Amino acid sequence: MPAIKFAIADDHKIFRQGLRFALSNDKGIDCIGEADNGRKLLELLEQQQPDVALIDLKMPEMDGIDTTKEIRRLYPDMKIIILTMFDDEHFIVHLMENGANGYLIKNAEPDEIKTAIRSAHETGYYFNDLVSNTMLKSLMQKQKASPRFKPEIKLNDRELEVLRLICAEHTAAEIGEKVFLSARTVEGIRANLLEKIGVRNTAGLVMYAVKNGIVE
Repeated sequence: MPAIKFAIADDHKIFRQGLRFALSNDKGIDCIGEADNGRKLLELLEQQQPDVALIDLKMPEMDGIDTTKEIRRLYPDMKIIILTMFDDEHFIVHLMENGANGYLIKNAEPDEIKTAIRSAHETGYYFNDLVSNTMLKSLMQKQKASPRFKPEIKLNDRELEVLRLICAEHTAAEIGEKVFLSARTVEGIRANLLEKIGVRNTAGLVMYAVKNGIVE
């Protein structure tokens, strides 16, 4: 299989170089470029698109929040992993709700960063304990708000089956083998789930499934 291509956006050159070196011993992933702010990353993406972008939050000219939103608008299939020193719950919730596929703190071990890159590329998300606990806490807080009627979301058996397999971190090809469908058809069902549920990415599907008891 071809290597997973990734790019790095961080305003500290020594961190970019150190990260690139730390990940260079894995032949399954390949860094195709780096940038010192979000605007330069977008310029890089005009020339070539990686599978995964590792993005810092606090950068000059264009920060990681605006960069994430712009990448999600321009390149909806690109996976985004936030890699930052900010572990504030508000940042985590905001970024995950606006299209990030994973969120890591910069003291993460290189092996976890490699795992996050692979997981985001193959399944659409990477949830470590920090993100999982923060998102579940956010859901519980939202549930305490005054109730209001919402249109009921009805998923058919096939959609539920695919959703459960997505939550189990299976790729489209693996899901297709299990339910006897092509990977393209599975991607179509996933797209319908995103539209029907009203979320931006696989992370949103997982949170919906947890919130509604579809998976535990």
